[in-house]
Amino acid sequence: MNIDKLNWAILESLQDNARLSFSEIGRKVGLSSPAVAERVKKMEDAGIIKGYKTEVSYQKTGHHLKAIITLRAFMGRLKPFLEKVTEFKEVINCYRITGNENIIMEVIFQDQGHLEVFIDKLITYGETKTHIILSNVIEHAPVRNSKITSSH
Repeated sequence: MNIDKLNWAILESLQDNARLSFSEIGRKVGLSSPAVAERVKKMEDAGIIKGYKTEVSYQKTGHHLKAIITLRAFMGRLKPFLEKVTEFKEVINCYRITGNENIIMEVIFQDQGHLEVFIDKLITYGETKTHIILSNVIEHAPVRNSKITSSH
């Protein structure tokens, strides 16, 4: 599916606020509400729009510590870890990566004691490195049209 200039404008509006009505988006991008609805439906069907989520403050839910933890799995322990990680409620994002480490996770904890208990669970799978997040510089940045256009 072609993501034209209007589709990008619709995507940017929805990423800024997924609760905008089609008529509000239409006013922003210069289309009728039914035209916006049709374009959104087509982008959903094509898998460009994967879903809509609620952003929750981890601090307000009692999680006062956020960290990035990398895992370098022991021989034969990567597959068991990949099967188990989905059960860890602390993990809000997990990626399998290239390089010396196999896994990078974004995790939230109530406090340092909670972090310690979590690391104790991980050390059976491999060597960990923990990086405490002090503040967010960029978070949930929208996907924007970044195609390079030729000036020739």
